[in-house]
Amino acid sequence: MDNAKKIYIFLILVTVVVVCIYAQSIIIPFILAILFWFLIRVIKKLLLKIKYIGKLPRWILTLFSTLVLLGFLVFAGTMISNNIADLSKTLPAYQANVTKMTTAIDQKFNIDIMSQVGDFAKGLNFASLLSSLLSTLTSLFGNTFTVLLYLLFLLLEEPIFPKKLKAMYPDQKKYEHMNDLISKIDHSIGNYIALKTLTSLVTGFVSYFALLFIGIDAPVFWAFLIFILNFIPTIGSLIATLFPAMFAILQFGEFTPGILVLSIVGAIQMIVGNIIEPRLMGNTLNISPLVVFLTLAIWGVIWGISGMLLSVPITVILIIIMSEFPGTQPFAILLSQSGKLNK
Repeated sequence: MDNAKKIYIFLILVTVVVVCIYAQSIIIPFILAILFWFLIRVIKKLLLKIKYIGKLPRWILTLFSTLVLLGFLVFAGTMISNNIADLSKTLPAYQANVTKMTTAIDQKFNIDIMSQVGDFAKGLNFASLLSSLLSTLTSLFGNTFTVLLYLLFLLLEEPIFPKKLKAMYPDQKKYEHMNDLISKIDHSIGNYIALKTLTSLVTGFVSYFALLFIGIDAPVFWAFLIFILNFIPTIGSLIATLFPAMFAILQFGEFTPGILVLSIVGAIQMIVGNIIEPRLMGNTLNISPLVVFLTLAIWGVIWGISGMLLSVPITVILIIIMSEFPGTQPFAILLSQSGKLNK
């Protein structure tokens, strides 16, 4: 590679990073719209397999799939808002429990350091902590109108795209090759997003009943947090387990509920992440662990928590796309876990 090409690649990378930083309010909603679009396509494909429903016009199936997804999001948003309101009311009790715990530990062990920890804990503003956590989640889905607008145009563009592809490639062989290539990429990405969403839903759903059994306040909120953070491999599941465990200790004023949450929710995460997910997804998540941490760090710096949540889906999609083109296959192999591409 000559120096001119190296300079061009460097300038392109710098340009991409700058655009990602300053245009994140446009790019992040667009990426979310694409993810939702793939989920709608998955729902539609499932409906097509049903005997009588599959005979309906495609636009009706698309409309119904969109309404199903939007209905689920609205229902989840309503339930989470109610749980957050209930959780906010209990924050003074959490503050009192922290003071109670630190005082009891200080008296039992009679060491000065515990009084310092107690003073630090007393100074913590748990309302501010919860507010920061909620703002991180809502920022990801905050611009709902923009996401829905992008999604609408993607749905309108979908039936027209095959005609554009045909016009782009008048030669029948080239058209069939590109059509097969796009179909393969579409299937791989849709399969990954659908299965990752399913395993995250299972983890959040089972964790909800575990938290409900233990008696944790706002179990729907914590289950939703577990569902969202499960899209971040390794680190996400760890954070999703530690947060409800920490608040369980604050809620009850003792360590036993926190240990229960840590053990039960941690076991659920281990079973789903190490047994169920690999069996369902196979080698779909063919991404190097080193690349996972690097992309988490890079996208985290560029887009914050939103970037960390979207980093792995973005990287997996890039690997799938690059693996289908001879010119970019070496990059896909470099980013992959096994050095072998899924075909």
